[in-house]
Amino acid sequence: MNVANLQLEGLVMAIATINHILVRKGVLSAEEIDIALRKAEASETSGERSEELSSSHRDAINFPIRLLQLANQCQPEADIPSFSTLARMVGQMKEPYNDQM
Repeated sequence: MNVANLQLEGLVMAIATINHILVRKGVLSAEEIDIALRKAEASETSGERSEELSSSHRDAINFPIRLLQLANQCQPEADIPSFSTLARMVGQMKEPYNDQM
């Protein structure tokens, strides 16, 4: 496996853990984090750049956002599932794009 992929995996899980702690401490709500992640995904899936990307490239861009959304759905008192578990869930929930290519 590419070392950069492992670094990104660690970074995404670190962000998921920080989000989890922010919710547990009451700094942000899970809903506020979800809204921010939805805005991030929307900004990446709309516009001219998105139209130029293949569906696999859009999936790659949105993968960490979707993984963080799933991690955010965990109860604050529960542990976050592993990266591999969350990644599998992202693959299962993925919706097809409307490609004209």
